[in-house]
Amino acid sequence: MDAPLLIRREGPVLVLSNNNVAARNALSPEFYAAVTAALREAAADATVGAIVLTGEGGHFCAGGDLRQLSRRRELPMEERRAKLEGLHDMIRSVRDCPKPVIAAVEGAAAGAGLSLALACDMLVAAKNAVFSVAYVKVGLTPDGGATAFLAEFVSRQVLTELCLTGERISGERLHALGPVNRLAEPGQALAEATALARQVASGPEQAMARIKDLCRRAPHHTLEQQLELEAQHMVRSQETEESREGMGAFLDKRQPDYAKLRGTQA
Repeated sequence: MDAPLLIRREGPVLVLSNNNVAARNALSPEFYAAVTAALREAAADATVGAIVLTGEGGHFCAGGDLRQLSRRRELPMEERRAKLEGLHDMIRSVRDCPKPVIAAVEGAAAGAGLSLALACDMLVAAKNAVFSVAYVKVGLTPDGGATAFLAEFVSRQVLTELCLTGERISGERLHALGPVNRLAEPGQALAEATALARQVASGPEQAMARIKDLCRRAPHHTLEQQLELEAQHMVRSQETEESREGMGAFLDKRQPDYAKLRGTQA
């Protein structure tokens, strides 16, 4: 049986690729566990600067495996809920990873595949990529955080439209709505996402982890809560060797070298 997740390195960039090509990269418990474990290891690896999440065979992810989901209908509710937690643990691992995670989407990202793409910190999509909150088409409701992530970008009315119709959304429309950072020519999403990952991978490790935390919490905080969190992160950042290097480089009119500090800070 093929590995559910292919893992490779491109310098400081870790590339994680869904490898269920025969099913257009439909999700499985094995995939959930593999992604969660890979992100946990990456978080502890100072040589990893950023992560790209993509799919083999021209598709990002077709969502849940309907054959498996159909069989689960006969299980007790507690068991169905336990199996769903594997998906949600993977989504949490993407959001909680201190390293930047970038989705590279070609082909389809549907259902929980869309949730997974939206969970990433940034999203690069081919212009002809197709997204869908597809659950309603098979009599199901969204999971994997799809409604939470989309609600950060679109109005309640647009969110309701996308979820109730399950219609296909082009990469260009999702870019216009906000979730897609960059559009790529067909076949170039991974290359563009990897280039973006290399760019951010050269940045200050601790500061970027704190920035990711700020960005993740901002939509759910009041202004006062966010000001407090910003203050906490700023005073901690001022103590780091990263800030010493960054400010020193600015004053010396040179490029900062954060790579030499990776893995050396508490």
